Amino acid sequence: MHGRDSNEINLGDVELVNSEPIEVEEVESGNIVPNEGLIENTIVLEERKENTNLIEDSFNDKHDYFEETRIERERMYSEMLETYEKLMKNVDIPNDQKAIAVQEISNITNIKNGIMISENLIKNKGFEDAIILVNNNTASVVVKSYTLSQEQISKIQNIIQRELPIEAKNINISNKF
Repeated sequence: MHGRDSNEINLGDVELVNSEPIEVEEVESGNIVPNEGLIENTIVLEERKENTNLIEDSFNDKHDYFEETRIERERMYSEMLETYEKLMKNVDIPNDQKAIAVQEISNITNIKNGIMISENLIKNKGFEDAIILVNNNTASVVVKSYTLSQEQISKIQNIIQRELPIEAKNINISNKF
């Protein structure tokens, strides 16, 4: 434990500074109370618990709908790309099938790039976050906002049409906070 007190162990963001057991005594009511002199340890533990709750709340905020959906979308695209790449490498697959796999890989890459650009442009329009899901010729856009004005909807629709090959009638825009 290079240069550290022998009672101190580094556990990432948490440090255990005293590994001695806390002694307790039982009172007549059956309740267990700490011995006198351990009140300071109890206060420190309560303060650490509050700090841990703040860290957990921060963690939960980071893993919201938008992040979870983005992760799931990327997982789906990765699986699709992996499937097409396996087809391309398979010697038993005819060349015309391999050509289709190459085209599909190109399509998926183009869609992913269009989604990334669109989400960034939407955020540049003042939205905290946005997620775009594309299925065939339809795009579902969810922006992190309490409300959406008609002007904001038009701006989002224009971005999607410019960056993805999707007609305006096939773009669904909603808000979520």
